This record gives sequence, structure tokens and C-alpha cells, in this order.
Amino acid sequence: MSDFNLNAFSDAIADIAAKATPTTASFATHHHRTASAFHWGDGYFVTAEEAVEAGEEIELTLASGETAKAELVGRDPSTGVALLKPADAATAPVLDRASPVRPGNIAIAIGSSQGSVLAVSGSVGEVGPAWRSMRGGTIDRRINLAVGAGGRFEGGPVLDAKGALIGMLLFGPRGRALVMPHETIERAVATLREKGHVARGYLGAGLHPVRDRDARGAMVMSLDDNGPAKAAGLTLGDIIVAWNGEAVHGPRDLIRRLGPDSAGVSVKLGVVRGGEQRDVVLTIGEKPLS
Repeated sequence: MSDFNLNAFSDAIADIAAKATPTTASFATHHHRTASAFHWGDGYFVTAEEAVEAGEEIELTLASGETAKAELVGRDPSTGVALLKPADAATAPVLDRASPVRPGNIAIAIGSSQGSVLAVSGSVGEVGPAWRSMRGGTIDRRINLAVGAGGRFEGGPVLDAKGALIGMLLFGPRGRALVMPHETIERAVATLREKGHVARGYLGAGLHPVRDRDARGAMVMSLDDNGPAKAAGLTLGDIIVAWNGEAVHGPRDLIRRLGPDSAGVSVKLGVVRGGEQRDVVLTIGEKPLS
């Protein structure tokens, strides 16, 4: 590749970052570090749910360097999305939404740090089908990045080569950079704007993993007095081994099934009690996370 083409490519990446900069903001987190946010639309900003705490005062530093007090409208731990609303309606532009990406496509992570622009480029490392998060959220696509972005980029936008929004940068296990797709953010934002929280399924039971020769599943260690599990007849020591006929290997299997779309649904749990297996029908409750 000639020097001219390298320079042109370099300038193109920098131009994309510059165009996206007015959409970004930053704030100091409760962990005493800096996280990014970006304008979603109608004056609302999105950021990483893990970076905010309910009841805390949030001050956004906008791309202009101005600061604005922001209300935490709501959080969705199941998708990692938090929604913020500055006191003064923002006039920041809104990023176009990107078409589906493929492994190897250019990816540009944008961030902000007290008014300074952050940008790093790399590629999309993996694209997979829809999946469920550890907290039961339905994520439209699995997108992992081959991008060396640091913590200040968390909650910022990830763009394609056209400068359109792929999604929001989050960090998974072992610090792996991944993208929460814009389609997933869209659903979370709509619910947070309407309700201020995203409800999730609720069993009302404290569970512990069981792995032995006789049973493998989730043992009931405690029961909420007014919870669905107690109302359905579960007792202490019961081992949940199946969910509608599908094997349950431990508490995590159950938690993944308790997403926002599970509340109010009746399920048949396979339960081992005193060495004997039986079925228990339970209607999942609703436990708001805010």
C-alpha cells in the first residue's frame, strides 16, 4: 500500500472519529474512573449499566467541554444498558444505525474523557447469533471486537467504516471487548423511557449448585415467604433438575431463563425431593431491577 493510501486511510479513520465526537460525553463513575456515554436521541444518552449506581448524582462532560447534571432514567442489567437524561435537553447529533457487520470489518471505538476525544480502530473479530446474557437478557447478535480499547471507552459508541453505529462498547469476562448491538439498545431504551426499569423473572428462592452422582441442578437453600417458589410448593432441599423438560445444570441455567420476557409465564420444573423426582408447576413472578 502506498504512503498516499496509508495517509488517506488514516485521515478517513480520524474524520469518522471527529464526526462522531459531538455525540459523546463522559462522567466520573462510583469506581473513581471515567466512562463514556453517547447521545441516543431526544436528549437521552446511553452508557454502560455497570458504570452507574441508582441514586448517585451524575455530571456529564459533553464534547464541548460543558457540564450538565444528568438524571439516571433507568438501568437494565440484563443488557448492560443505562439511560441518562441531562437536565438541559441536548442538541447533540444522532448516529446513523449500521447494517450488520462481518468478521474482519473495520470497527472504530469512540470515547470521551473530560472533553478529550478518544478513538481507537481495529476490526470485528467475531459475529454470532442471538444469545442470552448471564442475567437473562436477549442480545440480538454476538459481536466481539479485535480492538485494544481501555476502560475509558466503556459505554461509548462503536462505529463501522461509514461512521454508522454498530452498538455500545462493553467489557465481558477477562476484559474482552464486545458490542451491545444497536437493536438491543433500542429495545432497552424504549422500556426504560416508559417504565424506568426493565423487569426480570423472579423465583423467590436462594439456590446453590449441586453436582453429584444422584442429581445435578440447583438446590433450594432459602425461600421468600411471598415468592412464586414457595407458592408453588417448593421446599428447602429440593433440587431443580429440569425446566420444561430441559436439563438444568445449576443456578446459572435458571438465571439465564429469568429474562424480562419470562415474568408471568408458567413453567414445569423437574424437582428431586428425597431421592424421588416430581414435577412442580410454577408461575414466574416479576422483580424490577432499577
